[in-house]
Amino acid sequence: MSQFFQIHPDNPQVRLIRQAVEIVRQGKVIVYPTDSGYALGCGIGEKTATDRIRMIRRLDDRHNFTLVCRDLADISNFAKLENSEYRLVKKATPGPFTFILNATSEVPRRLLHPKRRQIGIRIPDNRIAQALLEELGAPLMSTTLIMPGEEMPLTDPYDIRQLLEHQVDLIIDGGYCGMEPTTVINLSGDEGPELIRQGAGDPTPFL
Repeated sequence: MSQFFQIHPDNPQVRLIRQAVEIVRQGKVIVYPTDSGYALGCGIGEKTATDRIRMIRRLDDRHNFTLVCRDLADISNFAKLENSEYRLVKKATPGPFTFILNATSEVPRRLLHPKRRQIGIRIPDNRIAQALLEELGAPLMSTTLIMPGEEMPLTDPYDIRQLLEHQVDLIIDGGYCGMEPTTVINLSGDEGPELIRQGAGDPTPFL
């Protein structure tokens, strides 16, 4: 049965953040809040945890996971950023955007696009997520918490607990954090930014 932490959305309790990060470091799966809804997350190198997330959401091997990063320094370790791309990402983060970027060799192959060395990366504007990333000192491998057969993500931590308490190791109740997905922008091509999905973020400055 999973643990259930109630963490204050504006002033995350340090003790609980540290306990949550220790669970991640043990190779476990957590549910945590972001600025675009709740997400499933685990450590970047944890194959077993990644496979568990695939099973929960019934995802095939072609599904692209997202690296949720603390800041631009984190992003530069895992993605190649030219000066123009750096300026665009800096302008939009933290915020509800996911950027498709060319990956560096630091990204495990199983997290990449099956045909192209690309990775989705984002910096969330959520204090709990930021506190987790700060304590962890590394990105979280993540995907939005949308159950099989559903189109919208789960938003109520108690509903999440009822559905997933035997499938994940920790559920963080961070209150309501929205349900509109991120705006996805591809910055990996040669022809400039490409809007892949319109979501919560305004893509106008990029296009």
